[in-house]
Amino acid sequence: MAHPLDSDQIVDIIIGEIRETVPELADRPIGRADSMADLGVDSIERSEIILATLEAVGLKIPMVQLHGPRNIGELADLIDAKKSG
Repeated sequence: MAHPLDSDQIVDIIIGEIRETVPELADRPIGRADSMADLGVDSIERSEIILATLEAVGLKIPMVQLHGPRNIGELADLIDAKKSG
């Protein structure tokens, strides 16, 4: 059985997916308080990053349930909450 991920580990997954999807950000420091919009991630890239993150954490939920978070930390917290229950 896979070890459950916490919100900080989900942040790491999201940041990894951002760096993979948007290579221009590979060397830029990225943290919980950063928003993908402020980083210059467009809506298509954002969808790809979120879908890849959901796949990485083994969660299948509609994208519409992930609207609202203002930054990477809030997105990770929301995914963690959906994963937990």
